[in-house]
Formats: sequence, structure tokens, C-alpha cells
Amino acid sequence: MSPQTAKAVAPVAAAEAAILLREDISGTAVLTLNRPDVRNTLSEAMLAALSDALSSIARDERVHAVVLAAKGPVFCAGHDLKELNRRRADSDGGRAYFKKVMTACSAMMQQIVKLPQPVIAAVQATATAAGCQLVASCDLAIASRTAKFATSGIDVGLFCSTPMVALSRNVSRKHAMEMLVTGEMISADRAERIGLVNRVVDPGKERDEALRLAKIIGGKSAGAIKLGKAAFYRQLELPLAQAYELASDVMVENLLTHDAEEGIDAFIEKRKPEWEGR
Repeated sequence: MSPQTAKAVAPVAAAEAAILLREDISGTAVLTLNRPDVRNTLSEAMLAALSDALSSIARDERVHAVVLAAKGPVFCAGHDLKELNRRRADSDGGRAYFKKVMTACSAMMQQIVKLPQPVIAAVQATATAAGCQLVASCDLAIASRTAKFATSGIDVGLFCSTPMVALSRNVSRKHAMEMLVTGEMISADRAERIGLVNRVVDPGKERDEALRLAKIIGGKSAGAIKLGKAAFYRQLELPLAQAYELASDVMVENLLTHDAEEGIDAFIEKRKPEWEGR
């Protein structure tokens, strides 16, 4: 192999070795889980990689949306059970390590919710347990028609308590409970019907559809979306009157921004708005 060929191959090999890939496409950050050999499980290293990537994106005003995808025949099989099981030999039976991993996972899921930019899951295949939680934690989700979903921890004697948090905030109680106590797989079509995913597309089209949505989002005011996304999740946890009080305050703050003034002027003048920072 010539030196020139070696230089060309090295970056490709490095990218293939990375457990999480990032590609930036016209203002959209595409994060791809890259552990297909172990079904893209959320190992301690994967959780850290996702957390670091989300922290970087949160500070990057060039990014208007995030697409979360995966390589291989499984989107994400949840926690790395082999990694967890190895720590049963610890003096405390693994308690401290289990707590550390669950805390890190919960924090990363909350990062998705708190991220200023919308996050769109592009689910090409099966998502189970914490993998299903990952999909539910995203703001939007596009699924291949062949994708399947389950909170299957119960099959190994482990109730999916942390996945339950995201799942129960996306689908109705009875649908969530059925998934949690049976562990049965549901189809992409059923996932769409119960609200776990936004839409179902032909296999291989999920990433393109997610990027299409990201492009639409990119044409809107980033400031308005940041305000709106934060308010959306905050008001869900409030009683009706408090939710309206919060939403009214957010509307006032939004109306006072440059983008709202520009957007309303553009609408009245029948022209395309020029958003701040675009």
C-alpha cells in the first residue's frame, strides 16, 4: 500500500472504530450509533459519547436540528447487560455501578429533552428497553415499516422502570403498561397509532424523512423553536391554569424578540422573513 493510500484509509478506519458518528448536513447534526456488532447497546462509553455530543450541539448555533440514527440490523437493544452483569462481582454486588449507569442514562435522556434543537429519531430497526426509551425521549421519531419496539426488560426479570418514564409521557397509560408488563414487540404501524412515533416509511427511507423534517425546522426561527420546545415540556407537568400562565409569559417573551417582529412584518408585507442568525 502506498503512503498516499494509507493516509486515505486511516480516517475511514478511525470513523468506523468510533462508537458514535457525527455528520453535519446543512445545519442538521446527524448522530449515528455505531456498535452494530453488539446491537448498539447503551454501554457506559456510548452514554458518555452521546452526552458529550449533545453538550457540544447545545452550544452550536449552526445546528438547527439533530437526527439520531443507527447502523446495523438493530437500532438499539438498550443497556449493555454483559457490561452490567460483570459488576456483580463487586463488593456491593454491583449496586454503586448500577446506580452510576442508570444516573448517566437518565441524565443523557434529559439532555435530549432539554436540548435547544429538536431531536428526530430515524429508527431503521428494532428498539428495545432503553433503546425504546431513547426513541421516546426524542422530540420526533420516524420509523421504518419493518422496525419494532418493546420494553422487554421484564423478559429477563427487570421491569423497564427508567424507559417507563419516557414511554408513559408519549403514549396512554394502558398502552404503556401493556408494553411494560408483557415485553411484547409492537410493530411500527402500532407504534405510530399509539403515538410513540410520528410516521412510518418504507425501509431505508427513515433517515431521508428525518432529514426532510430537519430541513423544514431549519427554515423556521431557531429562537422561537428554542423557547417553544422548553415551554412544551415544562407545561406538560403543570396543572391547566399554571400551564396557561407559563405559556402566556412565553408568548410575551417571544413577541418581544427580533424574529417575531421580523416574522410578523414579513407576513404583512408578503415576503420571506430573515431570521436572526441565519
